[in-house]
Amino acid sequence: MIQDINIRVSPEVNSDEQLIRQHLYKKIGLLSTEQLQYRILKRSVDARSKHPVYQLRVQIAVGEKLPKEDAYHPHQVKVSASQPCVIVGAGPAGLFAALELIELGIKPIIIERGKNVKDRRRDLAAINREHIVNPESNYCFGEGGAGTYSDGKLYTRSDKRGDVNKILRQLVAFGATRSILVDAHPHIGTNKLPKIIANIRDYIIACGGEVLFNTKLTDLVIKDHKIKAVILNDNDELAIQNLILATGHSARDVFTLLDKKNILIENKPFALGVRVEHPQLVIDQAQYHAPKRSEHLPPASYSLVAQTGQKAVYSFCMCPGGIVAPCATSPGEIVTNGWSPSKRNTPYANSGIVVPVDESDWHAYQKHGPLAAMKFQSMVEKKAFEIGGKTQKAPAQRLKDFINGKTSSDLPKTSYQPGITSADICEVLPDKFHKALKLGFKDFGNKMQHFLSCDAVIHAVESRTSSPVRIPRNRENLQHPEITNLYPCGEGAGFAGGIMSAAIDGQKCAVAAAKK
Repeated sequence: MIQDINIRVSPEVNSDEQLIRQHLYKKIGLLSTEQLQYRILKRSVDARSKHPVYQLRVQIAVGEKLPKEDAYHPHQVKVSASQPCVIVGAGPAGLFAALELIELGIKPIIIERGKNVKDRRRDLAAINREHIVNPESNYCFGEGGAGTYSDGKLYTRSDKRGDVNKILRQLVAFGATRSILVDAHPHIGTNKLPKIIANIRDYIIACGGEVLFNTKLTDLVIKDHKIKAVILNDNDELAIQNLILATGHSARDVFTLLDKKNILIENKPFALGVRVEHPQLVIDQAQYHAPKRSEHLPPASYSLVAQTGQKAVYSFCMCPGGIVAPCATSPGEIVTNGWSPSKRNTPYANSGIVVPVDESDWHAYQKHGPLAAMKFQSMVEKKAFEIGGKTQKAPAQRLKDFINGKTSSDLPKTSYQPGITSADICEVLPDKFHKALKLGFKDFGNKMQHFLSCDAVIHAVESRTSSPVRIPRNRENLQHPEITNLYPCGEGAGFAGGIMSAAIDGQKCAVAAAKK
């Protein structure tokens, strides 16, 4: 007999396979001498009561073997002599587009402006230690894209858009743990992602694909509504048949190039705010209703939203046991983001707290046409740089001081390695944004105990929540409405928001390009 059942167990039981087995025997009324096999299909924490429990979806087999899991096995499909398809960007969208093209018998050629994932680390160290921003290699640009350093959060609501399970199985095949197939909020960890990404790249090359690092798209050759060639590093011309454009949300030079070439692009709403950091202990106490988190429970997270009149305020990319990171892509700007290692074991928890940006906010930049939202975004980042002291030190303020309109006389320790400098965040953000944030934080304090902790500190600014530009495409064939062999893809085109949705969009664009 094979069946799926739901059980609720204590954290202690969840951490012990034998205790889970005993619980299952009792649940279905079996004797301990009867043969039982089980496999956990889904796992989540329910912390709504004073005693958190794990909810498990379990597949069991009594007196017979469990069916084999539907695993993904990458095969060495040789595509070196096949018709090529060029992909710009080696982030999640570009990499998974390449994997899909290989399955379809097409050779992918990935063009990546940044460095491979190993060499990229030196430039990240330079941002953190020396405040030097390499515009081609940073937390956003380079092999794996921004996804490499967003800590591998794989939770998505994109189930209806594509095959989420296939993406997860592919990640497991290339080195991720099986837990990502089970956990309700799967997570890999920034410390483990580089090896997985390198394995994907090695597989693409072994199949005959190409990955060109330190190779920047600088121009397009267009004729008869088609891109005939791409210009790389201002000199090299590469003829193309189809182009999947998967540059990520921070490729401002590419957006500017498209506008210069009179290729249709559009302003797109995004979100803007700050990154707030608490001691992880504070979040654990609030969410688990106990002075100390059980060793059998994960570091607690939160998801909050408040309506403050004209503007909503919500949490974004919450990182338990994480680190606030400097994510500028050009000198002269401050951008913050967050990530967590696989164990989520730092003493800090951080989250973006952001406010939606719409046309009324970038109205003053209308002279820039479809780049108006991008110019507004850039303006705020440059102001943060100026107020922060013209280094990568982030303007910061104790959360309570921000709410009370007081500049902090001192600041708590932070995970943000370049350092922080005391500032009035109201001077960084436009009026309606800092006013909305103050109201939102007060609401969060009412909803979540200890949120307004004395040790909570906010860092400015969180501004790269999504692309400020959309590159439109036809719904049926995913082609740009004016350039028939251009496939706008992923976060940079405005059709994804995170690793999983970007990977799914990469697959879809690969299938569309292959059909053509």
